[in-house]
Amino acid sequence: MADEDDSEDKTEDPTQKRLDQALERGDVVKSQELNTWFVIAAATLVMSTFSGSIGTAVLVPMRNLIANSWMIHTDGAGLLALARSLSFAVIAAIGVPILMVMLAAIAGNMMQHRLVWSGEPLKPNFGKISPLAGAKRLFGKQAAANFAKGIFKLVLLGTVMVMILWPERLRLESLLHMDVSELLGVTISLTKHLMGSVVALLALVAIGDYLFQYRQWYERQKMSVQEMKEEFKQSEGDPHVKGRIRQIRQQRMKKRMMAAVPKASVIITNPTHYSVALAYERGMSAPVCVAKGVDNIAFKIREIAKAHDIPIVENVPLARALYATVEIDAEIPVEHYHAVAEIISYVMGLRRTLSGHPR
Repeated sequence: MADEDDSEDKTEDPTQKRLDQALERGDVVKSQELNTWFVIAAATLVMSTFSGSIGTAVLVPMRNLIANSWMIHTDGAGLLALARSLSFAVIAAIGVPILMVMLAAIAGNMMQHRLVWSGEPLKPNFGKISPLAGAKRLFGKQAAANFAKGIFKLVLLGTVMVMILWPERLRLESLLHMDVSELLGVTISLTKHLMGSVVALLALVAIGDYLFQYRQWYERQKMSVQEMKEEFKQSEGDPHVKGRIRQIRQQRMKKRMMAAVPKASVIITNPTHYSVALAYERGMSAPVCVAKGVDNIAFKIREIAKAHDIPIVENVPLARALYATVEIDAEIPVEHYHAVAEIISYVMGLRRTLSGHPR
């Protein structure tokens, strides 16, 4: 019941990360019918292409063996040499066709998924030997699909074979009276016809089975809402942690700004909301913003400025513009040079006057 509830909760489409993890642990789309089709198709191609050359390659050494049988040594070494030569002849005759069938089997897997090297399927899983798991495999959706598929193939292939062989029934009866040389040609012709029809029909079965297996695999990879949240936290970071980090950064920036306010030359402010602290010394190309803020931070900047006798100049539009366009530790934009220069000049003149050194 718990497994059923878990599967019902998994309603979200899998992410690419989930699909990659399934591939890494060897959980891939696997249609045995598609593999079977590739092997049968390759065998049919091999038979139709290499049957003559295979027959000739095997016939020649066998004919020589029979013709020269009187020369064969019957001792152990002689029989071993004979077996070795016959083995080489058979391997040379069927080596390439067998290799083609093997490559077709590999291609059947690669058509479904890329090659995977995983030891996960080899690990012991005691859940697979439980009676409940066995009952699910016997009476589950996969077992029902395999049973229906087997019945369908049996009926379909049986029907096709009857349709092909029934018109040839008289010809098949005459095989009993045919010469051996003629019998081989007729047999090869009928076999090619049957195999071609089987390959065509099994292609339909293979396509249908692959689509079914893919759907089953995709359903297994589906995720619950909680799993989606956990994966998002792992990939993007916990929102609470990110919020805390952002808060710490803002606090550090605020402390750094407040520590820099006493170095400012002037505070340009909108008395109710904005404060921008600018520092300027002779030789600098332009004033630099050392601190800025709104509301409580703006009030704190003004408070520190008063404590350190830093001039505060009220200029509503300039305060707003500087706050919006200049970053901390950056020079003011060119378009504000003139307005800020007037304020800096006024402040410097005021300081000289207060210090007793008139212009």
